[in-house]
Amino acid sequence: MQKLVSGEKAPYSGEYDVIASNGRVIGTVNVRKGDRMPPTQSSEDHFEFKG
Repeated sequence: MQKLVSGEKAPYSGEYDVIASNGRVIGTVNVRKGDRMPPTQSSEDHFEFKG
């Protein structure tokens, strides 16, 4: 699974889970292909494409 961080461009349009450093899903965001990933609460959080 590709992990994206804030500021990176989304490779796909759709829903991304926000994953905390402990591996728990803490939210979801909808991003269009080519848009940058939004900021997260912690610099250790990342995004994973959900579909």
